[in-house]
Amino acid sequence: MLEVQHISFSWGRKLLLDDVSFSVAPGETVVLAGENGAGKTTLLKVLAGLCEPSAGQVLADGVDTFRHPLRFRRMMGYLPETAPADPDLRVRDYLRYRANLRGEMAKKIRHRVAEAMDLCGLGEHAGVRIGDLSFGLRKRVALADALLLRPRFLLLDDLLAGLDPVSRLSFGRILAAMSSFASVVVSGHELDELAQWATKFCVLRDGKLVEAKTAAGVRSVLGLAAPAGEGAS
Repeated sequence: MLEVQHISFSWGRKLLLDDVSFSVAPGETVVLAGENGAGKTTLLKVLAGLCEPSAGQVLADGVDTFRHPLRFRRMMGYLPETAPADPDLRVRDYLRYRANLRGEMAKKIRHRVAEAMDLCGLGEHAGVRIGDLSFGLRKRVALADALLLRPRFLLLDDLLAGLDPVSRLSFGRILAAMSSFASVVVSGHELDELAQWATKFCVLRDGKLVEAKTAAGVRSVLGLAAPAGEGAS
């Protein structure tokens, strides 16, 4: 269980997150929605332990993530909005390097890398230089990196951004598979696509969190037009 308890975060005098609380149980996929600049990326960085909040705490299976960061990082996978990777490394070599860097035992690295590549559809690209891959495939590599240690908590920033419709569908299948073993928090603007896998939506508006049950509910909170025949809740 991931528990976000009364998180606030300020940058200078600007309050970016204001008393944000929600929880994500194992098997749940919570979608963070909101306009650009609403604080989605900031919140995910706080959850990943990259930014310390002004107030509140994050508990992962009861572990305070800021008091025990190393323990939490073994349980967490994080896909940032922009995921850098060495363009000169080949996919398999990069993932092996990342698994080693994160402290995985040497005898398990080969299996971890193979499992992550298989889940993300990278098997036939294992020996390809990352710099020679398309944008969508580079994003798959970044996602495989987040999945390497089979984390119990997955934080995915703008998962579907920049992908073509076929790639979005493929990433959606991966997202569904991930939710079978992890508590997932994913941000994005692709409401109808994310709604296929979302357990619930959490909408950030002016730093505050509002829950919505459907993509239509998100549009209602944000004042966006809903497609004909779709009701808000």
